[in-house]
Amino acid sequence: MLIQSQCSVLSPIRLTNPHRSLPIISRHAPFNACRMNGAIVISTWLGRKKNRGVTVSATEEQSSSLNVQKKRKVVDHICLLKAKEDLSDEEEKHMLDFLYTTQYQMRGILSVSLGRILNENIDKYTHAVYMRFQRKEDIGKFYENPFYLRVLNEHVLPYCHGLTNVDYESEVEDDIIPIFRKGEEFNFGVEFVLLLSLVDNASGRVEEALVSLEGLIMGFPSIIVQSTQGLNFNPSSKEFTHGVVIRFRSLDAFEIFVGSSEYKEIWKSKFDQITRKTLSLHFSVDPVGSEIM
Repeated sequence: MLIQSQCSVLSPIRLTNPHRSLPIISRHAPFNACRMNGAIVISTWLGRKKNRGVTVSATEEQSSSLNVQKKRKVVDHICLLKAKEDLSDEEEKHMLDFLYTTQYQMRGILSVSLGRILNENIDKYTHAVYMRFQRKEDIGKFYENPFYLRVLNEHVLPYCHGLTNVDYESEVEDDIIPIFRKGEEFNFGVEFVLLLSLVDNASGRVEEALVSLEGLIMGFPSIIVQSTQGLNFNPSSKEFTHGVVIRFRSLDAFEIFVGSSEYKEIWKSKFDQITRKTLSLHFSVDPVGSEIM
């Protein structure tokens, strides 16, 4: 059972990228990414002459307004579940349906996606739930909400033997589509969840690594719909210091990105020396109805 949802509307918006086609991806030149005045600047070297360095924007659509794009803070919530081995399809649907409908019972939830994890992982997680909230106060109320607690105790924990929660604050474009993950582009695709445990005594290198990853993501606008990343503030999951969520347009798009030499090079040059643990998971998102339990 794979579920995606969007919620209500904030303000009029402009659709910045209505095209869903997946063109052939050309290989990027080597680049460095840095943050200047709150914006990501990508410097790429073309050819062998060092004086041919150029600065490029993340996407063609954003090139003229990258530095002035208004942002809005959001809070992303990740819940990873370890389902029992004998979980039936009916029980799985029952569990995911109730998790999905929490959005209708409380305020502050902007978007929901969830599903069965497609890749094996050392921690044996089987299902992932992603939610977006407006602010930190909303997620605090979410954890204490009687309806959510009843869903956990009656419709989730009987089918699972473990769960992990990670919460982080991030920024997205101040527009309905990116805030609520609303529209055709968010109706399907692949959700990529990356949880990291980064060393405490390398703050400068951590920031450099995360900015480099963000810069690389911005260089793949034809296969990536949205990404967020941030510092985990959930005290129950100190095992992970940071969370990253990337929505890909398709499974092929996901495989292109994680299999690219650029992605592998960033991990080798930026993350290997500062990472204690990495947990990467992905699940498919399909369009569904809006049945309320």
